[in-house]
Amino acid sequence: MKRRIASRMSTLAPSLTLAISAKAKAMKAAGESVVSFGVGEPDFNTPAHIIEAAKTALDKGHTKYTPSSGLLPLRKAICEKFEKDNGLSYEPSQIIVSNGAKHSIFNACYALLEEGDEVIIPAPYWLTYPEVVKVCGATPVYLECKKENKFKFTAEELKAAITPNTKMLIFNSPSNPTGAVYGEEEVRAIAKVCEDAEIFVLADEIYEKLCYNGVKPFSIAKCSEKMKELTITVNGVSKTYAMTGWRVGYLAAPKDVAKAIDSFQSHATSNASSISQYATIEALASTETEIQDMVNVFDARRKKLLALISEIDGVAAVEPDGAFYVMLVVGGVYGKSYQGKKIQGSVDFADILLEAEKVATVPGVSFGADDCVRLSYALSEADMEEGLKRIKRFVESLE
Repeated sequence: MKRRIASRMSTLAPSLTLAISAKAKAMKAAGESVVSFGVGEPDFNTPAHIIEAAKTALDKGHTKYTPSSGLLPLRKAICEKFEKDNGLSYEPSQIIVSNGAKHSIFNACYALLEEGDEVIIPAPYWLTYPEVVKVCGATPVYLECKKENKFKFTAEELKAAITPNTKMLIFNSPSNPTGAVYGEEEVRAIAKVCEDAEIFVLADEIYEKLCYNGVKPFSIAKCSEKMKELTITVNGVSKTYAMTGWRVGYLAAPKDVAKAIDSFQSHATSNASSISQYATIEALASTETEIQDMVNVFDARRKKLLALISEIDGVAAVEPDGAFYVMLVVGGVYGKSYQGKKIQGSVDFADILLEAEKVATVPGVSFGADDCVRLSYALSEADMEEGLKRIKRFVESLE
């Protein structure tokens, strides 16, 4: 009998983030009081002026196909954004608008990677990175990041991980799941290693606006013209503008890479939603004050979450400087039991916690950090306080 499912699909692991979220939602739908620290999604509504822009687009009949790479006015607006925020100059032909940043990441990997290539992925990592690399035929190589360095790798550690087969580094700053943010000096040192080895960098900057403690992100493509020619920068509107469901991401790439991606996308999906593209033009015109208001809320929650965690014996947190996640280090309770159920890893911790206290977290094993679970603070302060109270009660009950 012929193979029914392509062998490449066997490499894919299902998303534990979505699985935990689905389980928590099912419990809520059944009437249970669930607190979810799971999926990474701002709990704010999309700003009214962005919604109005979508309504206007509908009223004007902007419901047709657009160029596969995106509306020209949107690509021009994205070029202006890169110039203003990142000091990077691109032409509209170098911008590809896709169905979310995840789609942009897949497009970039599909255009550049093939069998035999290695891709360095700093760990902890966003759980989709290795799956995309594998489905494109390449091999993930994990670079362990130390807690004492706030989950950041150094240029020296990167250099030691590079082999003749290394094709790409995936560089996520600010990071999901750790909240790590690399400063300009750190980025320039990393860029020098990549330039010398002539490897591509997929720079995922989706959380660039969400930074705290006075830390500022720095785009690796800004380091030099050579680095810019080796960098594909991915961004989008999901996190900054609370537009997760609108599904608009984008990338900026060297001309030959952008051309290849556009050709592929034209066959794979064609354009992103025309209505969402018009809304994104409006989103990119938002004031910094609007964005900062949301950042201030996240920062207050971040501080509150860290304070509450510090009151729980047996667990700890690595302070994040960006995004809206905290890696809760729970390895210290492994080997203990809850009502006869032994906790031997992050999946056990997350499953038993959800069952016992109705609190949803994401197991760190899916991020390459099995001694942690990820907490998102994109939820109300009241829910956050209740959730941490339950986690504290759970940890204290372990035997």
